Amino acid sequence: MPEGDTVWQAAKRLHTALAGKVLVRSDLRVPRYATADLTGRAVLEVAPRGKHLLTRIEGGLTLHSHLRMDGSWKVYAPGQRWSGGPAHQIRAVLGTADRTAVGYRLPVLDLIRTGEEQRAVGHLGPDLLGPDWDPDKALAYLLRDPARPLGEALLDQRNLAGIGNVYKSELCFLLGVTPWLPVGDLPADRAAQLPVLAKRLLEANRDRPTRVTTGRRDQNLFVYGRTPRPCLRCGTPIRSADQGDGSRERPTYWCPRCQPGPTPPPGAGRLRTSPRHTTN
Repeated sequence: MPEGDTVWQAAKRLHTALAGKVLVRSDLRVPRYATADLTGRAVLEVAPRGKHLLTRIEGGLTLHSHLRMDGSWKVYAPGQRWSGGPAHQIRAVLGTADRTAVGYRLPVLDLIRTGEEQRAVGHLGPDLLGPDWDPDKALAYLLRDPARPLGEALLDQRNLAGIGNVYKSELCFLLGVTPWLPVGDLPADRAAQLPVLAKRLLEANRDRPTRVTTGRRDQNLFVYGRTPRPCLRCGTPIRSADQGDGSRERPTYWCPRCQPGPTPPPGAGRLRTSPRHTTN
């Protein structure tokens, strides 16, 4: 599942493959840009912004993409077989003389003016892995709606950019509260710790092939995807339920003993007692 660390890694791969090189192939497979041709232009850089990717191209253009749940960018050498999925899932191809970047299942793909990037990413809060990171501002944004459940507030990219469903569940576990706790009820010491802890987790994982939050070799994650296995701390079976703002429900995981506090209200999300996701 692409989150801030995954997108950071994708940007690094794309930047290494494309930056400073002239495009000899350009194929944007969405109707709006079917006739757009970027060949002959150099790629200047590929930068992450939260969960967004900004491929900046000579001539003041930016190819903006978002991976959402299962999108990906793959990089191939000449003659290497493309293996990211069937051809009909390809949305973008950017090729140089020695590398080809292929975007699969990209739900968001826009070609915009670089000077107008704020139209695409200006709504985002401070980026956990970006140069604009500001923990005080991120915390202030999180607390703007004190009645909002913590899990929902963490997923709102307008508060801080880069948190996804995995880190949401793991952060709530490490803070010792349920994801349904009103964010305004988070004890002051733990509220102050939240932005620092979130940044630490993403920074620790941005160069790893496998996401780890536990510091253990035998189990990578504390709660995410572990229903109904025992909690790594207390042995209580991990529980899961859907959580969302009504527009999209997300599976959310917690330990009922290590994370005291509110649980899903009746009818708000289907309680799960069997695994929906697995972890590696």
